[in-house]
Amino acid sequence: MTKVLEDAIEKVRKLPEDRQAYAAELLEQIVAAGSDPFVVPEAHRAAVLEGLRQAQRGEFVSEDEMSALWEKCGL
Repeated sequence: MTKVLEDAIEKVRKLPEDRQAYAAELLEQIVAAGSDPFVVPEAHRAAVLEGLRQAQRGEFVSEDEMSALWEKCGL
């Protein structure tokens, strides 16, 4: 196992259980794809594209909202 993967797994261990489950689901999808390229699920792709459209419109969250998110994620 690479050091970067070990570090990532250690960080995931510190997350709430629901976020750990989400991380595990993503890893399972990557493993299931084998050596084929990982295909981003359509729902994730749509969310990223919507975020880019919001950024183009100048719609950003405040510093306080970002701080609250980082704190919630344990960062």
